[in-house]
Amino acid sequence: MSFGQFLSILRARWLVAVLLLGLTVATTLVVSLLLPKSYRATASVVVDFKPDPISAAFYGAATPPAVMATQADVIKSERVALRVVRNLKLSESPQVRTQWEQETKGEGTVEQWLVDLFQRNMDVLPSRESSVITISYKAQDPRFAAALANAFVQAYIETTLELRVDPARQYAGFFDVRAKEAREALEKSQSRLSAFQKENSIFATDERFDVENSRLNELSSQLVQLQAVASDSTSRQVQANSTQGDRIQEVLGNPVIGALKADLSRAEGQLQGLSARLGDAHPQVGEVKANIAELRRRVDAETAKVTSGVGVSNSINRQREGQTRAQFEAQRAKVLRMKAVRDEGTVIQRDVENAQRAYDAIFARLNQTSLESQTTQSNVNVLTQATAPLEHAFPKVWLNLLLSVFVGALLAAGVVLGLELRDRRVRALDDVVAALGLPVIGVLPRPGAKRLGGRAAQPMRQRLLATLPEPKEA
Repeated sequence: MSFGQFLSILRARWLVAVLLLGLTVATTLVVSLLLPKSYRATASVVVDFKPDPISAAFYGAATPPAVMATQADVIKSERVALRVVRNLKLSESPQVRTQWEQETKGEGTVEQWLVDLFQRNMDVLPSRESSVITISYKAQDPRFAAALANAFVQAYIETTLELRVDPARQYAGFFDVRAKEAREALEKSQSRLSAFQKENSIFATDERFDVENSRLNELSSQLVQLQAVASDSTSRQVQANSTQGDRIQEVLGNPVIGALKADLSRAEGQLQGLSARLGDAHPQVGEVKANIAELRRRVDAETAKVTSGVGVSNSINRQREGQTRAQFEAQRAKVLRMKAVRDEGTVIQRDVENAQRAYDAIFARLNQTSLESQTTQSNVNVLTQATAPLEHAFPKVWLNLLLSVFVGALLAAGVVLGLELRDRRVRALDDVVAALGLPVIGVLPRPGAKRLGGRAAQPMRQRLLATLPEPKEA
């Protein structure tokens, strides 16, 4: 079916189309006027994404889309609607109870019935590019709609505050118990450290250990020096006990022995002179020999005294070395014992420090959660409060009329086409060609119509010629 045929059908059945369109528009208008009017009150809140100063160091701000979606779900939740019912005390109203019994036959609870009713009539629209959330409520009474919208806003703010405070209170109780346990562990560690220090007489471990270690180093130096002295005295004693005892430094440096050796040298020179001059049998020669023998005896006696002194000195040096070695060993054992004690004390001290750090961390979290549990400020603030609307939001008469015109036009076109299909008639040349399958060679004008001629008849002739079949080639 061409568009021209469709227009011809509408032109032929225009009365039916107009009646259907008018009936549709009239019905829509009547229904729109008879429907009960409902009013929509709107309030808005703004959500602050910035963390508060208390929890800024512990928690980061979530992304705005996630927060906005979460807040919208919170507003739509049963908890917020139930808080609205309880804040307004609607379940105690006799009229509400009567209406509930009429609609539900006493099944369920009044609060649950009101919650379902409020959730059906409440809309939440979060903003995509800002932190503003719009809350609207629809009711037949404009003041009731405004009151419910504001009640939802207030219930939402209280609920968000509870969602922050209740977990903080639970965490505060948890950290309170942990803080007591950590404090007991810290006190036990400190008591253990104090008992250990008292048992080992430790007051300043590091200073005392430094003093004792310095003392050990000093004894080590003294021992090394005494070992060198004792080794030297031992070598001199060995030399003194040998046949070369008269060549040791103590003998060579002794003034008495030096003087006796000088006298002995003079006496031996005198003996040589007297022996050469008087002979060995002369009494003076015998006297000089006796004098030489006495000097040699005295030299030997003095040498023996000096070498015995070297032995005594060696014994003293050995004794001092032994004493210093014993002191060194005792000091080393003492330092090693102090080191072991210090290592054990360091372990206990670290236990105390770890217990202190754990207690400080738990106590900081306890203070933080305690402050959060006592907060009275929500991160949601009222942007605009709902007021009673002056015009109803439903039904929208003009919108309904426009829709009825569109729907009525579609309905009228459909009905007209249906009637035409049931009673098909020839309304144009195309209908003749389609029905007979033969070309049209002429058209009779309507009675009273002007004759076809001149310029006015030219389009008709072209149309008739277009319907004729093309001649076949020979």
